[in-house]
Amino acid sequence: ADEKAFLWANRLLGNPSNSPGVEIALGGLQLEARVSTRIALTGADLQASLNGQPLSPWQTARLNPGDRLHFGYARSGLRGYLAVQGGLRVTPVLGSTATVMREHLGGLDGQGSKLQTGDWLPCDTRPEQMHRRVLADYIPDYRQPLTLRVIAGHQHGQFHKTALDTFYGSRYRIGAQSDRMGVRLQGEPVPAQTASMLSEGISFGAIQVPPDGQPIILLKDRQTIGGYPKLGTLHPLDAFALAQIPPNSEVGFKAITLKAAQQQMRTFYGFLLERPWPR
Repeated sequence: ADEKAFLWANRLLGNPSNSPGVEIALGGLQLEARVSTRIALTGADLQASLNGQPLSPWQTARLNPGDRLHFGYARSGLRGYLAVQGGLRVTPVLGSTATVMREHLGGLDGQGSKLQTGDWLPCDTRPEQMHRRVLADYIPDYRQPLTLRVIAGHQHGQFHKTALDTFYGSRYRIGAQSDRMGVRLQGEPVPAQTASMLSEGISFGAIQVPPDGQPIILLKDRQTIGGYPKLGTLHPLDAFALAQIPPNSEVGFKAITLKAAQQQMRTFYGFLLERPWPR
């Protein structure tokens, strides 16, 4: 859900950017190492500990056989990311190693099952390497108020100016029914002139508006098509950040041009995917 944190975890270890890892929602996970390897933790602060000693996120750590890694519950953010040097050895399904429980796809068993007690996360033994951490300037603060940038879409004209003024001038509360599929917002309704339309493809971060006028922001596990009018699409960096915001938090919105968003994404991917790690 938070691609930024996921990419940082692999970058810390020198892995290919799409190397399989583990997304840990809220915490409550315990792992025991069976090989010597190196890991990286990023994303939410899940109060991790290694053999009972606190382990801060956004850095690498060495694991030896018998070491125990424990995650408490989220102190800030929602989702933590665990990467292993060389990546986890998981067989892709339809070109992806993601676990989609709703569709019974991917994961360790290829059937979309969540991790269970006794599961093994297969990885290779790796030699000791230099410790790395992310500089403080690059670590997001998930507790800060969030104003999400919106790229207007071709259905923007389906909304009256008064509805758009309401949307951009209001704060919305994140509903409890939010998940990796989408974030439901609660606040001032944003009625569209058309309640429904022919179904079409749904992009990451699309803001669709059902008949009740309460916007829904679609994330990584979104459906492939939808038939509700859309206000636009979130800036991808803001959609990553939204995945770390807990229910009952409030968010606001402001506009950004497509050109500006594209330039920022080129800079983002150029830094994380192409820039070599300082030696």
